[in-house]
Amino acid sequence: MAGRGALMALIPGFLGMAACAPVPVEQAERNCLQAARDATGPRTEIGLGLGSGGYRSGYVGFEVSSDYLYGRDPAEVFDACVRRRSGQPPKRPLQEQPGWSA
Repeated sequence: MAGRGALMALIPGFLGMAACAPVPVEQAERNCLQAARDATGPRTEIGLGLGSGGYRSGYVGFEVSSDYLYGRDPAEVFDACVRRRSGQPPKRPLQEQPGWSA
């Protein structure tokens, strides 16, 4: 039984290492589009809710990425993000990615 306990203790470590494993380039490109968008300017979000009995709620969200504050080029942010996540360069530059509009 001691061997099984040792094995169970190792599983969280293996799962943690799997989370850091490179992802396919196509997936990294999809995931990194948001990082490129964040480099173009602040992101805002506004919400309003109405409930039964006249209950009202609302919120305002505002996010600014460090890439935007430092004036980094969104294409360079995208390229670096894809390389970091997949270990490979993007197959297509940012401007040719589906869904990209600056």
